Amino acid sequence: MSENTGNVIRQLPDSVANIIAAGEVVQNPASVLKELVENSIDAGATEVRVVIKDAGRTLIQVIDNGCGMNDIDARLAFERHATSKIQSASDLMQLHTMGFRGEALASIAAVAHVDLITRREQDELGIKVEIAGSKLINEEPIVAPKGSQFCVKDLFFNTPARRNFLKKDSTELKNLETEFIRIALAHPDVALTFVHNSQTLYDLKAANLRVRVSAVAGKAMSKYLLPIECDNEIVKLSGFVGTTESARKTAGNQYFIVNNRFMKSSYFHKAIIEAYRNIIPNDQSPAYYVYMDVDPQTIDVNVHPQKTEIKFENDSEVWRILNATVKECLGKNNIMPTIDFEVDSNIALNIPAKGEYNMDQIADLLSLDPSRRIDIYNPFDNESDSKYKSVPFTYDRGEGCTAPVQTYTSKLGQGSSYTGGGSYSSSYSHIPQPSTRGWETLYEGLEKQREEPVQQTLDINVSTIESGLNSTILPSERFYQYKGRYIVVQVQDGLMLIDQRRAHERIQYDTISGMISSGHAASQPLMFPEYIAIGAEDACIVEELSSELSRVGLEVEYLAEEGNLKITAIPAIFEVDQARSFIEQLIYDCQNGEIDIQAGIQEYVCTAVAAQSAMPYGKMLTNEEMSSLYDRLFSSASPAMTPRGKRIFALLDDNTLNSMFA
Repeated sequence: MSENTGNVIRQLPDSVANIIAAGEVVQNPASVLKELVENSIDAGATEVRVVIKDAGRTLIQVIDNGCGMNDIDARLAFERHATSKIQSASDLMQLHTMGFRGEALASIAAVAHVDLITRREQDELGIKVEIAGSKLINEEPIVAPKGSQFCVKDLFFNTPARRNFLKKDSTELKNLETEFIRIALAHPDVALTFVHNSQTLYDLKAANLRVRVSAVAGKAMSKYLLPIECDNEIVKLSGFVGTTESARKTAGNQYFIVNNRFMKSSYFHKAIIEAYRNIIPNDQSPAYYVYMDVDPQTIDVNVHPQKTEIKFENDSEVWRILNATVKECLGKNNIMPTIDFEVDSNIALNIPAKGEYNMDQIADLLSLDPSRRIDIYNPFDNESDSKYKSVPFTYDRGEGCTAPVQTYTSKLGQGSSYTGGGSYSSSYSHIPQPSTRGWETLYEGLEKQREEPVQQTLDINVSTIESGLNSTILPSERFYQYKGRYIVVQVQDGLMLIDQRRAHERIQYDTISGMISSGHAASQPLMFPEYIAIGAEDACIVEELSSELSRVGLEVEYLAEEGNLKITAIPAIFEVDQARSFIEQLIYDCQNGEIDIQAGIQEYVCTAVAAQSAMPYGKMLTNEEMSSLYDRLFSSASPAMTPRGKRIFALLDDNTLNSMFA
C-alpha cells in the first residue's frame, strides 16, 4: 500500500474564489446593474445615472453623487468580503442597507474589466482604479466630480461559456429594465435615469410614491390605483392596489417593497388574491404596489443570493393584516361583486298580445291612425281573458309633430305609457305571472294519468316522441348539434362526434398559417384605436414581437409617456376584444416561460391567434354552417388534432353502438 505524502486540500486563490462566487452573484448584466445601483443608494446618492450599451455586453456604467471613497477604500472595495455596511454578526439583524456581504464588486471584477473613478467632497482630487479579472491594472489620481462612477466593460470576457449563455439583447435589456424599475419603486426619493445605446428610456425625478408609480407603470395606470394604509406594532403598510379594471393574466405591475427592498413572495401574493376573490376572474391578478415597513430584527434578508426573498418571523400575522387591509380598501371604494338585476329584453317579447300585436307593430299602427283603439292582453290581470280594464294609453308622436300628445284606451294596466320613439315603460315587471287556472288544469291532467293504465301512457308517449322527431328533423339534414358543443354526423362506420370549437380552431390555424406563408395576412384597420394600459416591462415583450405580430395583421405601438399600448389594426379574423385578450395572454406566456421568444414564436402566434378567434362553445349553427365546418375540417392536412394537440373528433362505430343495446 503506497503512502500519499502530498497535500490534497488546498486553499483556492482569491481570483478563482471570486469567479466561483460570481456564478451566484453575477448571473447576467441585470445582476451587475442591481449591485452597482444599490451601492450608490447606500452611499447616499440622490441622483443615479445608468448607461447601457448592447444590453450590458459592452458597457454597464453607473454614475452617482454619493459620498465617494478615498484611495485606500477604492482599492479595498474590490477585495472579497470587504464592506462598510457591517462590523459584527449582530449587525446582520439590524440591516438598513441594500448590500452588506462584500461580494458584489469582487465578483464583478473577477469576470469583467472594471474602471472606478471616485472622489469625496473634502478631497481635491479623486482616484481612478482599473481592474480586469481580479488583477489591478492601474491606479492613479484624477480630477473627478464628487461621487463614484463604475464602468463595467466586456462582461464575462474570461468566461466565454457564460457569455455564450446570455440571451439575445432584447431579452437582456428587459431584465435590465426590470431591475431598474424595482429599484426605482423602492426609492422614489432618488432621481434615476436609464440610457440604452444613447437613447433615454427612463428619466425619473425624485417624487412622491404615486408620481413614481405613474412614471414607471404609465399615466394610464394612475386612475386604477387605490391607496392602502395600515400601521400597527407588527407592520406598517402603504402603497396602492388596483381596481378590477387593472386585473390582467400577466404577472406585471405586482410589487412588494420591504424596508425599501424589493421582495418576491408567493405567500403574500395569495393574501391579496384572496381579498379579490369573487371580484375578478380566477385566472387574473390585480396590480399592486405594497410597501411594508417592519422591524429589521423580525426579518432575514440573507436567505437568497440575489436577496429577493425575505424570511419573516411572524409571516402569518403579516398575511392576515395585509389581507384585511386590502379588503377594507376594496370595501371603502365599493369594489365589490355586483348582481345584475337587468331583465333580458327578450322576456318582454314573450308577453302575448291580443291580435298578436307587439310593441313595434303598435307604434306603426298608431303613427298611421292616432285615434285607433288597440286592445292588448294584460297578463297581470287576474280576471278572465274576456274582461279588460280601460286605462290611459299615451302615445307621443315625437319632436317636430304639431299634433298634441293624446291619450288612448288600452289593456296594459294603470301606470303604463308608450311613446313614439319605440320605447315602452311600465310601472309593472315585464315577467308574466302564471295563471292559477293553468296549474289546476295541469294538476287535473296528472291525476287523470295516474288513474290510467301504465301501458296506455307508454303508448301515448312513444307516439308523441315519433311525431316530434318527424316534425323537427328533416331527412335531408345530415348534421345534429348537441348542446352547442358537439356536431353529430352519420358516417359509413357509425356516428362521428366533432368538437365544433376545436374544429374551428384547426381551420383558423390553417388559414392564418397559409396567409403568413404567402405573405398576405389580412389586416383590419381600426377607425378608433384601442388602448391597453401596460408597464414598460410588458411593452418590451410586445415590441420585440411586433414584426411577428405584423405578419398576422396585428399592428401595435407603445406610447411610453402614457403607458398605453395602441392597437391600430387587428387580424381580419379577430374581434377587438379578442385582440386585447390575445396580447394579455402573449405577455403572460412570455413572462412565465411558456414560450421561448428566441425560437418558435411564429408557431406560437399562429396557434394563439387560432385559439382566440375560434368560435365559443354554445354558438348555435345552421345545417349549412355545420356542413361547411365539416368539409373545411377534413380538407385540412391534420384534421384529427388541434394545433395545441387536443383531439377534435371521436367515432362511435357500429359495434360499439350495437353493444349498448345488447
